[in-house]
Amino acid sequence: MVPAIEKRFVLDKVAAEKKMRRMAYQVLENNTGEEELILAGIRESGSVVARNIQKMLTEISTMKTSIISISLDKKNPKEITLSEQMDFTNKVVIVIDDVANSGRTLLYALKPFLNYLPKKIQSLVLVERSHNTFPVHPDYVGLSISTTMQEHIYVEVDGDKVTGAYLA
Repeated sequence: MVPAIEKRFVLDKVAAEKKMRRMAYQVLENNTGEEELILAGIRESGSVVARNIQKMLTEISTMKTSIISISLDKKNPKEITLSEQMDFTNKVVIVIDDVANSGRTLLYALKPFLNYLPKKIQSLVLVERSHNTFPVHPDYVGLSISTTMQEHIYVEVDGDKVTGAYLA
């Protein structure tokens, strides 16, 4: 019998929602005057975070937001696909993921946008670990936490809701 993973929660549902709301306000403040934001969520949990941020932005502003999904194999991120093809030239793109570990996934997720000339590319993560091995530092961070290399952060979602994040 395999023992169950002990879940040491670093964010519960309420705290995760507060972190996302704060980041939504930061996104709005840092993009004042922009006509539209394209929120690009990295599947699966990153897309859930993106949908939550979009909902919160809609509640606090009239800024137009579009949402797309980025699909890639996080262990072998050679092929990156977008749920929707569009011209990203002169657009503001925010790449969103649930957890930033080394910065690798965020770095590779930028690749499709580099075929255009976006006005800005920003990144947002719910939880950031302090083990960057790639030169990527998220612009918006819900919670920054120091962990050992053996520990991992998992974000739990239920449908379109973030229910928490735990350390295992």
